[in-house]
Amino acid sequence: MSNRTLPRLLQAPAVLLLLVWMLVPLSMTLYFSFIRYVLNSLNRPEWTSPSLSNWRGFGNYNYVLDAKDFWFAVQNSVLIVGGILFFTVILGLSIAVLINKTFPGRGIVRVLLISPFFVMPAVSGVLWINMILDPVLGLNGIAVEALNNLVKDLKELPIFGGFFSLWPELTPISFRATQTSAYAVIIMVTWQWTPFAVLIFMTSLQSEDQQQKEAAVLDGATAWAQFRYMTLPHLARPIAIVVMIQSIFHLSLYAEIEIVSRGNGNKNLPYLIGEFANNNIGAASATGIFAVILANIIAIFLLRMVGKNLVD
Repeated sequence: MSNRTLPRLLQAPAVLLLLVWMLVPLSMTLYFSFIRYVLNSLNRPEWTSPSLSNWRGFGNYNYVLDAKDFWFAVQNSVLIVGGILFFTVILGLSIAVLINKTFPGRGIVRVLLISPFFVMPAVSGVLWINMILDPVLGLNGIAVEALNNLVKDLKELPIFGGFFSLWPELTPISFRATQTSAYAVIIMVTWQWTPFAVLIFMTSLQSEDQQQKEAAVLDGATAWAQFRYMTLPHLARPIAIVVMIQSIFHLSLYAEIEIVSRGNGNKNLPYLIGEFANNNIGAASATGIFAVILANIIAIFLLRMVGKNLVD
């Protein structure tokens, strides 16, 4: 037995198990997407079983493409994922660079920064939408009301009162509304996943060559130049990892959307799959295949964009 055969034989059970774990659900989804399969059909009871005799071809895909909410769900999925990735990478980089320096209580600060990542999504959604973003009882409404009261008092000043009289009365934003519920999802998921980006970037910064930075300081390089030409290229691969992992997770968001709006004007592809899956398994499976395609397109695009801009 050669030196390569034994390691491959030892790896084979894990590889086969992983292939079965991945290929069986995907194969079933593909199969269901090409047949008529509904859970409840009084007129056509034969459609309630996943039989090959109910073959529909690309009918489920045409049905999903013609659905009124499909393209909105695709657009909303891209908006939510893009917004979360943008803010988590920017905030993660900023916080990681700040806490990479030595200061009193750095260990406690690091633990507090990472702790939101361990909060369950449902708990995070309920906390944000009810206690923070609610326009009446949340911090959102309380802050706007306090600001309006402050402006009202300033209007009574003898000299500057005329200036503040031009200040309009502010209205708290209702993040449960159709137009703003997607932004609420972006805010709460960004809060939860920024610690993940901070953890990855902070770990990578520990291996940065400090001698090169000291040489750059002696050559008169500014802090921004050091970050742009030394720190940022050093973090190219960690950024790509964060983008790839978060893209996979955020394309499957469901709990936050259900808690914020229950799909009322704010739904992504997983939420649309859930609506179809209540009865039409064939349409839900076809939507799932579209979601897989969209996930691969976004991942490839973001990884190439990040790699080209940072590595080159």
